[in-house]
Amino acid sequence: MIHLAWPWMALLLPLPLLRLFLGTPAEPRGATLFMPVAAALPGNSTNIVTASRRGRLIFAAIWLLLVAAAMRPQWLGEPQPVPTSGRRVMLAIDVSGSMATPDMAGNASRLHVVQSVAGQFIDGRRGDRVGLILFGTQPYLQAPLTADLTTVHKFLNEAVVGVAGTQTAIGDAIGLAIKRLRAESGTEQNSAARQTILVLLTDGENDAGAMPPLEAAKLAAEAGLRIYTIGVGAAPDSGLFGMSAGNTDLDEDALKAIAKTTGGEYFRATDATALQAVYRQIDRLEPAAGTQQWLRPAEEWFTWPLTVALLLSIPAAWVGGRKWT
Repeated sequence: MIHLAWPWMALLLPLPLLRLFLGTPAEPRGATLFMPVAAALPGNSTNIVTASRRGRLIFAAIWLLLVAAAMRPQWLGEPQPVPTSGRRVMLAIDVSGSMATPDMAGNASRLHVVQSVAGQFIDGRRGDRVGLILFGTQPYLQAPLTADLTTVHKFLNEAVVGVAGTQTAIGDAIGLAIKRLRAESGTEQNSAARQTILVLLTDGENDAGAMPPLEAAKLAAEAGLRIYTIGVGAAPDSGLFGMSAGNTDLDEDALKAIAKTTGGEYFRATDATALQAVYRQIDRLEPAAGTQQWLRPAEEWFTWPLTVALLLSIPAAWVGGRKWT
């Protein structure tokens, strides 16, 4: 598709004619806009009216080409999606020993279910930057905030139970997320933090680490980091012979307090279907930027008429030179 970036430059087309009709009596009758090219045209003066027909045609062609170049013709390609400036989403995934429990989807472990469902969540955050923290006894930054969602998904799939220790350091995981936020935000920390969320998933209670979870939540609130907490694992019930079954270690009160302190929400997922519903709800609360903006790549074509105009100036000067010799 051909597009003119500066179409208003077409107003210059009648300029030589205006100069012709607005010339003063002191000037040769019918004088036009003086240009170096016009001075070299055939005839006894620079008057385009008295120039030869050939010279007039060359001058007209040169002028048309120069105006065409000034209008900046462009070739526009097919529209391409451009991601908008979206949110920064940090995922903190519990990989402690209890995440190996197979109580959410058949024989699949809790971590395996989380990898499947959270992976779909990552793939849907197009236009956002996503990071990944794995935590057990200690938290580790597995993937910094990046728009490369494929790599983040891959790192999540490569996580194994116990890779960060067998205990659960929820407070330290929040602290690491705050640290990464401050490191990437710099002087724009507060404005950037408002677009940053932490989705923390765990199946246990805080039993490791140096920072208490609620203290970490207060620091997150001060930094503007909103935290959504997810508790996973089958609901506890009375198992065989009256023994307790399901996830009895989950500290829901702490997870609710963390979410409330930072302006987020707490969710409970007892199986894979419920976990999918949780991530869909987070998507609704914090919609991804998506690819709502479109851009047409533009290729400049003004060099073509400009080049032809310069080439035509050679025979114009040559013809005019023959008349002057």
